[in-house]
Amino acid sequence: GASPSAAASPSVPSSSVPSAGSLEAATRAAGRAAAESEVEGELRRVLPKADFRTMEVLGQFNLGFLITRRGDDLFIVDQHAADEKFRFENLQRSTKLHTQRLIRPLPLHLTAVDELTVIEHLHIFKDNGFEVQVVQDARPTERLRLLTLPFSKHTVFGVADVHELIALLTEAPGAHARLPKLRDMFASRACRGAVMIGTALEPQRMRTIVSNLAGLDQPWNCPHGRPTLRHLIDLSSLGGTAAARSFRSFEPTG
Repeated sequence: GASPSAAASPSVPSSSVPSAGSLEAATRAAGRAAAESEVEGELRRVLPKADFRTMEVLGQFNLGFLITRRGDDLFIVDQHAADEKFRFENLQRSTKLHTQRLIRPLPLHLTAVDELTVIEHLHIFKDNGFEVQVVQDARPTERLRLLTLPFSKHTVFGVADVHELIALLTEAPGAHARLPKLRDMFASRACRGAVMIGTALEPQRMRTIVSNLAGLDQPWNCPHGRPTLRHLIDLSSLGGTAAARSFRSFEPTG
């Protein structure tokens, strides 16, 4: 069912939540890294992820966005970006990579520091499709042998990717790094499988898309950087106006 017109709601600045601004600003913010970071931080502070499970879905707007309510706060959710992020994180967690065993172990010629980084993160390299053997009695810088490479029909992997993964782990020690090529592959799959803009949704499907965000590590942006939701307005700021009464009394169907 249709919701009250989201486009007619004015953007009211709030000290507790970021303003949505125009619909264009809410959906075309990819690439503005600083702004995205600020919005994500504000949403994380005022909107606990668990609230997505109880957030009320009022309806669909323009066959691409879901209007939701939590208390007096209205939000606009990008249906494609939200479903894409859910699928992306599921793929990251559950996909077992295909690997290709090399005909013979390939010596990895690394610096002593890089070699130690690999040894300390062998499980992460294996999760990325690189099985590495440690030859204990070999000299430093000559202890590692590459046994497998990740395999994909559309992506070629090699030793250069091992170096890239080392660089990622050097920048963020202890983090569960994911090779950018693999991340891009999962993002592409998630995008193709996600509900598209222009698709009419039943009420239960809308509620599922929104509640799925509660279980994600990072529900605030899709893999390509587009925000999954923006705050529209705090109804309490409208006082007793007709618009505020209309939204408060509106009951979604289904």
